[in-house]
Amino acid sequence: MPPPHIVFLGAASMDMIFSVETLPVGAGKILPRGLVQAAHGMATSAAAAVARLGGRASLITRIGADVMGDHFIAEIAAEGVDCRHVRRFEGVPTPLSAVIVDDAGERLILPYYDRALGSDPGWIPADVIQQADAVQVDIRWPEGAMLALKLAQQAGRLAVLDADTGPTDTIVALAEVASHTVFSEPAALQVSGASAIPEALPLLAQRVPGFVAVTGGPAGCFWIEDGTMRQAPPPPVKVVDTLAAGDVFHGAFTLALAEGQSIREAIVFANAAAAIKCASFGGRLGSPRRAEVKALLAGT
Repeated sequence: MPPPHIVFLGAASMDMIFSVETLPVGAGKILPRGLVQAAHGMATSAAAAVARLGGRASLITRIGADVMGDHFIAEIAAEGVDCRHVRRFEGVPTPLSAVIVDDAGERLILPYYDRALGSDPGWIPADVIQQADAVQVDIRWPEGAMLALKLAQQAGRLAVLDADTGPTDTIVALAEVASHTVFSEPAALQVSGASAIPEALPLLAQRVPGFVAVTGGPAGCFWIEDGTMRQAPPPPVKVVDTLAAGDVFHGAFTLALAEGQSIREAIVFANAAAAIKCASFGGRLGSPRRAEVKALLAGT
């Protein structure tokens, strides 16, 4: 059997990632100790992670027809991601982010997406989505995400939502169409109004018709299965950089589901992939290969 084909739709950016001792708390000047430039964005990082893990990944997104866009395409294509459906806009800058990562692995992100990229999803190739094994979207392009989820559901495909922070109405509207929604902890607390994941998860499950899970960083992933709340902690690692850890988790989770793994197996697999990523600086550049994930799981 060929590996599953997953279509990713959503955010794309070129990131400048700076390593510092501590995150800034006010005005001033900080001299970073390191710098990495890499193509990022939630959907982009998830697609690249899946390609490294042995899946087939296609990316649908919007960038500029500029030098940064050239770098973006070259870098993501080199990862093995199909970039034929990345639309480029003349006279519009490719999205850019400045990211600061401290010694604890925490990060501060300043993303810029030009409004001239537009929101019209009419150019999205429906056949690419409906012929794939799964589609995964984020919330940064709601119009495109909604269309992609509906197309996937109509075709009986997995339709996975990476529910990060954003307008609550947007998150809920997309989650109502997705077959599987995995919330970040901040998004879960925002949408539910709860103060902790164990309180938030049942409220989200009542509100969202499909499968619901919440990622909680070092606490791992929480989900409800057979009416029972379950939790799977990640393998222990020395955390260096959490940037793109959630993206790697989402991509690995969707890949595992598309391969036919159970919910628990998919979450354990995704936890391990995300943990390995956290052990190195450079955002998604720390995404593991399949053999690394297998080795980590074999040792836990």
